Amino acid sequence: MSRRILWLAAVPAAFGLAVAGAALFWLQGEGVTPRALAPYLQQRAAGHNPLITGTGDWMAESLRSIDRGAEDLYVPANLVIGAQPLPAGSAAGAPRLVTSTESARQAFAAASPGDTITFAPGSYRIRGSLDARRPGLAGSPIVVRAQQPGTVVLELDAVEGIVVAAPYWRFENLDIRGACQPAASCEHAFHVVGKARGFAAVNNTITDFNAHFKINGNQDGFPDAGLIEQNTLTNSAPRRTSNPVTPVDLVAASDWVIRANLITDFIKADGDRISYGAFAKGAAARTRFERNVVVCEQRLRGFPGERVGLSFGGGGTGKPYCRDSRCITEHDAGVMESNLIASCSDAGVYVNSSAGTRLLHNTVLDTAGVQVRFPESSAELDGNLIDGAAVTRNGGQLRLGDNRESAIAALYLGWHPQRSLFADASRLDLRWDGAAPRRVAGGEGVDLCGAKRPAQAAYGAFEDFSACLAKAR
Repeated sequence: MSRRILWLAAVPAAFGLAVAGAALFWLQGEGVTPRALAPYLQQRAAGHNPLITGTGDWMAESLRSIDRGAEDLYVPANLVIGAQPLPAGSAAGAPRLVTSTESARQAFAAASPGDTITFAPGSYRIRGSLDARRPGLAGSPIVVRAQQPGTVVLELDAVEGIVVAAPYWRFENLDIRGACQPAASCEHAFHVVGKARGFAAVNNTITDFNAHFKINGNQDGFPDAGLIEQNTLTNSAPRRTSNPVTPVDLVAASDWVIRANLITDFIKADGDRISYGAFAKGAAARTRFERNVVVCEQRLRGFPGERVGLSFGGGGTGKPYCRDSRCITEHDAGVMESNLIASCSDAGVYVNSSAGTRLLHNTVLDTAGVQVRFPESSAELDGNLIDGAAVTRNGGQLRLGDNRESAIAALYLGWHPQRSLFADASRLDLRWDGAAPRRVAGGEGVDLCGAKRPAQAAYGAFEDFSACLAKAR
């Protein structure tokens, strides 16, 4: 009799294990991570009786906890990615010292190729846009700068703070802050538009905007061949807006380089609550995201919504705003190389209707992994270290080279083998815990920290993360 009871008790347990195994197998095949399943369960449970909604909330929170782990992430203060305490370079040309908002407007209006507009140390409250409409030249840009980083604060109180509609303007060493009431009225620190070819922003700290850089074409042309390098882009609070929240929002411009920036805390609190660290879309081409650190949630954690790290294609583009007025593809021939992407409630890398994409030597931690979506998308992955998996959706094409990634099924069991390679991934202490995992080949280019890769390169963005930290002076 006792054996019969034991056998009858074992049947439902075995059946439950079989169902759970089948569910994990299906989720693995569909590319659904725990953090992606969590909001779906909450949405399905919403509007029902308290027992159902409570169960949905509990299951969602359990899935997030299993997938995301500790909540004490931080970014080292001495990271050499992002704006730095020393100037990026010394500008030449005719100096124009400005000491007030009015003298700044006059200098912008009268600028000539080779001019250097230097703000005297201090804080400047600027209401209404500063307009950069006088052209510089490729070899003689118009430079707007602080002599030393941290000495000049521009408080911008306008929907669009600085509008650049002419070629070859360069901005460096500035501390730029949104100062609108309500805060979400500050849409763009920089709007780079039309003829603004050769724009450059280097070594600036930019805080509290929906899109720190908004880049797009118009009837005058397309602002191609721009550079965004060594900037810190962040927000101090969630953005209460239904408009796009994306620190680098690039539409229909080609041949841009976004390099060595620190991008954090871009929370969209209203509307669809989907935000991106940076994207290029709108039939743009040949964008390079290289050596950036993107931390979707650093100080601002636990808010509803989906945060995506870097993307070619973003959420798509309306045809009138596309470079070709069609957007057959959202982006062509893009490269993401040697980026560190972490702490995102959604994908670390999202490729949407973008062809010929190359994803090389990126480290992707605490995200929903890499997603390649729709038949127009094709992506080659090589040398990446992904805490999660690279997956295709809706007919995307993916060619996997030599990468390290984790099975999605393992994430449902709370197993994160790629995180265990580091001293403490939850705190962004990314020293190797033991020997670095190395490839047989793949030693081209430089890593996140600027070091040349050896012949047998480590997987991911960096060889030695301590090289990304400034030495004490």
